[in-house]
Amino acid sequence: QVQLAESGGGLVQAGGSLRLSCAASGRTFRGYAMGWFRQAPGKEREFVAAISWSTGTTLYADSVKGRFTISRDNAKNTVYLQMNSLKPEDTALYYCAADRSNTVLPRRGANAYDYWGQGTQVTVSS
Repeated sequence: QVQLAESGGGLVQAGGSLRLSCAASGRTFRGYAMGWFRQAPGKEREFVAAISWSTGTTLYADSVKGRFTISRDNAKNTVYLQMNSLKPEDTALYYCAADRSNTVLPRRGANAYDYWGQGTQVTVSS
């Protein structure tokens, strides 16, 4: 079992930056691809970014490509999401998730992920 805890959310003005962190505990992080998803009020959960464990291959939603960067520190069992040039439409509850399949290519589908955190709120004011 893996426990995930997100942090780093908050209120920021449009154009600003935030860095989210997701710390994993409970068992080895090794081999797990990690993803970030978000859910805005009244909308479905959507994929944001993902990173594989072995090669560090990354995948991004078109809406965040060029503005967000996902990275991981396997020694610290932590994955990060650097968010720059934030827009009001980025406002959402952000979740991290772990995919235990040891996939080389990270995946977009929420169903591929086995463990989820509780989320951290990001609010971008205009």
